[in-house]
Amino acid sequence: MDVNSYAYHHPTPWEAQFTPASLPDMLAATTSKNPQAPFLHFLGRTYSYADINEEARRFAAGLIASGIRKGDRVGLFLPNVPIYASAYYGAMLAGAIVVNFSPLYTVEELSWQVADSGTRLLVTVDVPELFGTASQVLETSGLETLVVGSLADMLPWYKGLALKMLGRSKIANVDYGEDIRAWRDMLADPSNAEFPAVDVAEDIALLQYTGGTTGRPKGAMLGHSQLSMNAQQTAGLNPFGTASSEVFMGALPFFHVFANTALLNHAMVTGASIAMVPRFEAGQVLDTIAKYKTTGFPGVPTMFQALLDHPKLAKTDVSSIKVCISGGAPMPAPVHTRFEEVTGVRVVEGYGLTESSGVVSANPYDGVRKKGTIGQLVMGTEVVFLDKEDPTRLAPEGEPGELAVHGPQVMRGYWNRPDTDDETFVTRDGKRYLRTGDVAVMDEDGFLKIVDRIKDMIAVGGFKVFPSQVEDVLLQHEDVKEVLVIGQPDEYRGECPYAYVVLQPGATATAGELRKWLNKRVGKHERVEKVVLREDLPKTIIGKLDRKALRAEVGA
Repeated sequence: MDVNSYAYHHPTPWEAQFTPASLPDMLAATTSKNPQAPFLHFLGRTYSYADINEEARRFAAGLIASGIRKGDRVGLFLPNVPIYASAYYGAMLAGAIVVNFSPLYTVEELSWQVADSGTRLLVTVDVPELFGTASQVLETSGLETLVVGSLADMLPWYKGLALKMLGRSKIANVDYGEDIRAWRDMLADPSNAEFPAVDVAEDIALLQYTGGTTGRPKGAMLGHSQLSMNAQQTAGLNPFGTASSEVFMGALPFFHVFANTALLNHAMVTGASIAMVPRFEAGQVLDTIAKYKTTGFPGVPTMFQALLDHPKLAKTDVSSIKVCISGGAPMPAPVHTRFEEVTGVRVVEGYGLTESSGVVSANPYDGVRKKGTIGQLVMGTEVVFLDKEDPTRLAPEGEPGELAVHGPQVMRGYWNRPDTDDETFVTRDGKRYLRTGDVAVMDEDGFLKIVDRIKDMIAVGGFKVFPSQVEDVLLQHEDVKEVLVIGQPDEYRGECPYAYVVLQPGATATAGELRKWLNKRVGKHERVEKVVLREDLPKTIIGKLDRKALRAEVGA
């Protein structure tokens, strides 16, 4: 459906023209307008735009001095801490490609992605769990340098002092040397540094790993152009006209593409500030909302459910929030309705994916919206609906089809995987569309609704879980013969993984034992809710395990 055939309800016209730019240049431009404006609020300490811009420049100079060259990969293995922003923009200023790594990764997961991306230098923080994982990867992979930030140094002086004196068990014992360097020692004088020129149209800025049909993560190549355009598209959704005075609740993890666009880059482009927390904890988030009078709250459905379940919500003034934006997974209707009733705050759902830099569509923040939909397309974005069986054809008009997206925010392709282009993109009328793997339909008012999922990934609280990876771990157990992992509906997380297992002949393992064994070996979001023992699993005519048939059988 052509965008001109329905009323467009976002405040910025669909045909609005945005100018692509390098992200460090955009940060510098925002800083020049109001250097002392707050950018990040972190546990009682405020960092101005000038603070982050200067630290980013110093980190970039340090990277160049240490031998990082244009196109090298610099990884971020960080929770939401201030040096994330400095490292993110600083690495790009040095000409490096940033690689986001989830701090929830195991040693095996981090090692694989470090190797696949060719990451040379990794930034982390002196939290024992994170440093322990990162230091093991340093010893066993091609990673050359580990840079470790001090959490105490990022806090207000009195909190930092207390942590150093009374919280030693919460600080990793770091043996600094040639290959393990302190963050503060990586900061150099930028005045004499020669920062490489950025080709905005061509240079890759970020590798954001996502899932593929084989279950192995793939690095989506997102350039300065894609990221800057999606940040501007997201900013164009704001109808309130007070962008620079906005305070976003920073509960989403920055390593996630949703937060990268809807929080970090969105705030940076508009001059807004972010009241950030290291990780989501409902009570702390409510305290942060009250203290900083946050005006916008991007989150995933599980966050809103957790806030509803917290006793502090009834005593917290959340009236400063103009809108909550829910993404990452479908929001259960009961949660949506109850949150609005209890708080009086409007919640709108949107949609995006890693390969689109984060945002494709959203319900209008003000005015017309439709619950249960993912809203209207953001500016400059087009979609077609492909036949579910034959993606070379369009689905019959008005019927659900595979959603395919064309726009300035769509990735270049997958890192080192040009062989996947033919299955990832489809060209129609000279335009290249990204196949999302999601089945959707658009109504007569231009609102999109996701009705099914082609891919096998399980959406757990905004994170994608790859069934084959969980299956591979469970198959390492000597008692397991066959296994299929599928998602089952979950009111709190959207979906949760269930493992269906056939035991080896004569094996005696119980479902509870297998669940306990497995959940010790996978990431937090990959932990299965239940293991179900079966005599057999459905198979295709050629003997392949049939996930689709299992879903139909168990009603998933």
